[in-house]
Amino acid sequence: MLIPAAALILAACAEPQPPVIDLAQFFDNPEVAGAQISPDGEWLSYLKPYEGKLNIYVKRFGSEDERLMTMDTVRPVRGYFWSIDSDKLLYVQDKGGNENFHIYAVPLGGEGTPEAVDLTPFEGARAVIFDVPREMPDQILIGLNNRDPSAFDTYWLNIETGDLELVVENPGRLLGALTDSENRVRVALGQGPLGETEVHYRETEDADWRLVASYPASENVNPIRVHPDDRRLYMSSDHGDTDLQQLVLMDLHTGETEVLESDPEGQVDFASAMFSEITDELVATVYIGDTVRIYPKTDEIKKVIDDLRNIHEGTPNISSMTLDEKVMIVSFDSPTDPGATYKYDSESGESEFLFRPRPWLNPDHLAHMKPVSYTARDGLTIHAYLTTPRGGPTTNLPMVLLVHGGPWARDVWGYDPEAQLLANRGYSVMQINYRGSTGYGKRFYNAAVKEWAGAMHDDLIDGVKWAVDQGIADPEKVAIYGGSYGGYATLVGVTFTPEYFACGVDYVGPSSLITLIESFPAYWRPFLESSFYRHVGDPAVPADREDMEKRSPLFFIDQIEDPLLIVQGANDPRVTQREADQLAIALRDRGIKVDYMLAENEGHGFANADNRLALYRSMETFLAGCLGGRVQESVDPAVEARIAEMMVDVQALTLSNQ
Repeated sequence: MLIPAAALILAACAEPQPPVIDLAQFFDNPEVAGAQISPDGEWLSYLKPYEGKLNIYVKRFGSEDERLMTMDTVRPVRGYFWSIDSDKLLYVQDKGGNENFHIYAVPLGGEGTPEAVDLTPFEGARAVIFDVPREMPDQILIGLNNRDPSAFDTYWLNIETGDLELVVENPGRLLGALTDSENRVRVALGQGPLGETEVHYRETEDADWRLVASYPASENVNPIRVHPDDRRLYMSSDHGDTDLQQLVLMDLHTGETEVLESDPEGQVDFASAMFSEITDELVATVYIGDTVRIYPKTDEIKKVIDDLRNIHEGTPNISSMTLDEKVMIVSFDSPTDPGATYKYDSESGESEFLFRPRPWLNPDHLAHMKPVSYTARDGLTIHAYLTTPRGGPTTNLPMVLLVHGGPWARDVWGYDPEAQLLANRGYSVMQINYRGSTGYGKRFYNAAVKEWAGAMHDDLIDGVKWAVDQGIADPEKVAIYGGSYGGYATLVGVTFTPEYFACGVDYVGPSSLITLIESFPAYWRPFLESSFYRHVGDPAVPADREDMEKRSPLFFIDQIEDPLLIVQGANDPRVTQREADQLAIALRDRGIKVDYMLAENEGHGFANADNRLALYRSMETFLAGCLGGRVQESVDPAVEARIAEMMVDVQALTLSNQ
């Protein structure tokens, strides 16, 4: 048989299929992560496993001697920050995923591992951090709902003594506070009775609050920080005739606004801004389109960004810097290389490689992520990302529709361990920024109002059709998977549109919109008017309740034709265990087989590595059964044991314990 030379060349150049990557390389704890530099520049801090949980370590620059600063063996530390005087490390921690976060402090002085001090030891309360002022090293501004579970009062918290000083007692609808140049609380964000965003201002801390501006719930207005003249407020805003959010300055006396900047490419909302804490000047703006775009505003920051782009590929993220803003810790993110981290000196331009969080991951074995777009059935342009397996076939592949949560969020270009796992197992992965996703303007955002299981789901189905028409996906082998809203979309997919899916994985997704909203925690109540009541419905309103039932998969499970895996955290305060239990019971009572995994020590998403490994091992074997993808040959026996512990006996399940 004669073979054309071109075919021989293509065969020789064809990329080999990478090996099956161990689940643990994606979902076990990183080797090290979350690096920060102390404000005085003397210390490097980072997260590293201790007895299976991420904890904080420190070491002096130039020394290899590290010190364990926290010893949490129940739940990992997932974020932390330094006190301004470099004397303490502070972090927040909840219990089992219940999201009632407390603020803890550990002192740097002394020897050995210090004892963490709970600075907000109020049972059932939740603390949020509003501000960490440079000029007050022993104080941070916090919100705390210990007086009223539905309202966060504003306090100064002394991190040395734990003393609280009340600054603002919340009358019921204040959501946050901002300080001026002298660290006085002068601006408060609130919400009106119809979901309006309200900006309140006071001349002095003894003066009464005055409503400066009110914006309808259909508009997105977010205060950022007070201008150094103390008379104006930086905000992101799509108020008025503009569709896209812009960076604006609002006069705190008149409410009038001045537009500072909108997207230079006219495509997406203003995303964020970077300010110098020394001069208070705006130094950079950020927009997130298909990828992240950074616009420097000063020559100094332009040099920094140029230097960083020459250090490593990917999107740079400055996680921390010294008080003089000269030395920084920078990590880089790209689909095939998560979080390579460097120390960078802006004066000398020199950089020092510190670590890769997952050094065992070979970038040559990871899949590329490509931005794509298509037109929905009503003419709306929908943006998405496509991750396809490396090596092997490139067309007519089994596909997983990976739906982001929120839904007021969006997928972005970068490393995604779920997409990488699925691509490694042989699946194309499509991540769609359906209507209602953030970043694409208020018309796109408002097109999702009362469209749960409606046009929002149509966008997903239209994406599947597009992928099939493009020859990317095998129409007989498409699965749907997601968490939170993505879990709800999964349930909608297998009940309302089962003909498009071979199976589904629901991860902490609501089965009933009625019980979802009725069970929200008390501190969500002040903003329900602008969020869930507006976008989904108020179950106390009969017409809304009837409509919500029509959009709830729980009431349509007789239409399920596809295998379903349900995954839930027992302590989830957002999507409670009832959502999964009532679904599993309804399926059981109708003779429909269902697999149900429950983690007794998790909330809205799994923080513990053993639970993540159990989840993704179960998911990869489940998907292989309906899509035919690759599966890791064997896993650690501890993973299989944890799966067995998490599997719920649906036959014995009742709602009486809810």
